[in-house]
Amino acid sequence: MDNAKYHVVLEGRKLGPYDRRTIVGMRIKKTLTTDDVLIAADGGHLTVGELIKLRRPTPFHAERTGSFSVVQARFPASLVSMQGKGVAIPRFKGEMEVRVQKDVLRLAGRFRQGLDWKEDRVKLPLKAFAHARQRESQLDMWLTGDAPQGLQKITLELFTQEAALSLLNALPDATAWPGTDQEAAGLSRWRATLAGGRAAWAGLIVAGGLVALAAALFLRR
Repeated sequence: MDNAKYHVVLEGRKLGPYDRRTIVGMRIKKTLTTDDVLIAADGGHLTVGELIKLRRPTPFHAERTGSFSVVQARFPASLVSMQGKGVAIPRFKGEMEVRVQKDVLRLAGRFRQGLDWKEDRVKLPLKAFAHARQRESQLDMWLTGDAPQGLQKITLELFTQEAALSLLNALPDATAWPGTDQEAAGLSRWRATLAGGRAAWAGLIVAGGLVALAAALFLRR
């Protein structure tokens, strides 16, 4: 399974062969769709979506602990975007794994750190998901937290609408996003502007203090 390769059928032409990681990467970049057809080495046909549904030959084992949690559901996914501050989540690249466990959502995958690739995982309490919204095969999720910035938005690509709906149904406390698409997009811009304004005021206060201190020193001469 590790070395399995597939030809991609596009407009009657066979391209490739490509391994699973390359095919998943092309799906993430929308070069391929979930319904595009692949031909395995034995001549069998399957779609990109069916290949993605297959269990990864090398699952992520980032920093395993001794605790045991029952996995209620497992989804292949990719991280589309993150907005806002809150939980520290690595910028996962390529295919990642999403697990629904008893009271947490576990995200695991690979990310760049300098010139190296690292593997990591993060567990998010299910009760922290305040809102969720399905958009075809993507799922937007808003998390609450202790950070003053408020909600943190995470968007995942689940590759199929069925998988996105299944993950949505696995978030028992998440309600529908009450705002509009423009509000969802503008929320992070407003927070960034607010943070920038605060930083500018802080800079002015510091600069004003330095000027006042210099004037006081000059008058004491």
